[in-house]
Amino acid sequence: MLQSDLFQTDSDIEWKDLGDGVQRKIFGYEDRVMMVKVKFEKGAIGTLHEHHHTQVSYFESGVFEVTISGQKRILKAGDGFFVPPNAVHGVVCLEAGMIVDVFTPHRTDFL
Repeated sequence: MLQSDLFQTDSDIEWKDLGDGVQRKIFGYEDRVMMVKVKFEKGAIGTLHEHHHTQVSYFESGVFEVTISGQKRILKAGDGFFVPPNAVHGVVCLEAGMIVDVFTPHRTDFL
């Protein structure tokens, strides 16, 4: 089974620059689940996309316009959203911030 270390220390994990004002850190994972922090600069876009993973996301900071299956909502720090498998979704960052994403199963494309 593929899995992360038991403990993750934020200062020990490097940001991966995804370009266009978006960066990602991978935290705990194994075959069935993965947690990821994604940092957005103001104006950055998480392009509309879909995947077979179930996703639950929490806004640690910032303000975002979130689109899921054609529905739009403005969400901010303390809010969250749920994405069922294969639902088209994406975000536009209105105020710089961070999203914590949890996926099941894990995202092999992130590793």
